[in-house]
Amino acid sequence: MGRLLTILLLFALVLHNNVVSAENVAQGVKVIVIDAGHGGKFPGARYGGYSEKNINLQMALKLGAMIEKGMPEVKVVYTRKTDKSFSTSLREDLQARADIANNANGDLFISIHANAHPKSTATKGVETLIMGESELETSENEAILFANNKEEFFDMSDKSTAAIVRAHIQNLQFTYGEYSEVMARLVQKHYAKLGRVNRGIRKQPLRVLYATDMPSILTEIGFMSNSTELKYITSESGQKELVGALYAAVKDYVTYVKKSLLVEASAESASEAKVVQQPAKQPTKQPAAQPAKRPAAPQKTTTAQKSTTKPSVVRYAVQVMASKSEVSVNDSRFGSYKGKVRQVRAEGAYSYKYCVGDYADRASAQASVATVRKSFPQAFVIAVKDGKVVKK
Repeated sequence: MGRLLTILLLFALVLHNNVVSAENVAQGVKVIVIDAGHGGKFPGARYGGYSEKNINLQMALKLGAMIEKGMPEVKVVYTRKTDKSFSTSLREDLQARADIANNANGDLFISIHANAHPKSTATKGVETLIMGESELETSENEAILFANNKEEFFDMSDKSTAAIVRAHIQNLQFTYGEYSEVMARLVQKHYAKLGRVNRGIRKQPLRVLYATDMPSILTEIGFMSNSTELKYITSESGQKELVGALYAAVKDYVTYVKKSLLVEASAESASEAKVVQQPAKQPTKQPAAQPAKRPAAPQKTTTAQKSTTKPSVVRYAVQVMASKSEVSVNDSRFGSYKGKVRQVRAEGAYSYKYCVGDYADRASAQASVATVRKSFPQAFVIAVKDGKVVKK
């Protein structure tokens, strides 16, 4: 009972911090924390005379240097710049890395790792992990990730632990989970441009991602167990390409945060400007509503909604933007989808969600995502019921 209470209190603290962090994202990306996975007494994978901890550190330092040079407005914080560990326990070591990120008030956490498959030398490719639990979690963990790094994952077979972790995962959809997914998607996009095998985005219950109070990803740059990939990720040219891809993803993510998600900043500024510059016009806006016309309009809208959207049925759409305040569906930021988007609501800081399409099932919605992502790389499928986002 005492252990469960401790876990619950810890979750409550994390939940509060997550909500605060989601609000902090509205300030833009000012601090990026780069974590070189493993280190010191925790070498990670070892193949061909190379230790993963050293490869991770080389990549982390190069990425940090590139951000510092190309994006001087962003502060870079490293969890480590030398070969070191933070504790004799791997779990405590992972928590220490998260603590560094949280104490630095990071806006984005990037953990760099190299992969390995204990039973296959042919497996190759790049993948990026975000906090979550996928349907393939167990088999994927056992096949590759979990076999190498058991202590880095939560034991989801423990019911108490699983309940808390799943509650945290569900909470992510109302805080900064979307941001983590956007960053992961951008990383994989730029890896693919290099011609790397794209293993996609994977949701995993990772301790270090759980403990960081900010959008967070863990990216696997290649398989050390594959001799061809090992040669690539340890070469100067290979690391230069991979770091370039990560840097490009960071730049795209910063632009996304500034221009796509935080539309309410300009909306609020414009509203304040109208109040200051045209105080006399405010009263005239009230009568413009003309109450006499209201009875007919709601009836038509309600009837249309009942006949087309079937509010009692879960439908699917593709989300393109989220905001803390309402945005006109005719806003120029929607580009070619201007006037075609619709607004739905959700809990959390960014309660206004804007999406396109209306599909009976997730598969149909997913089929249209590729087209939407040409304009909005961060687009993803959501479930909607009665005009609200639901977990499905």
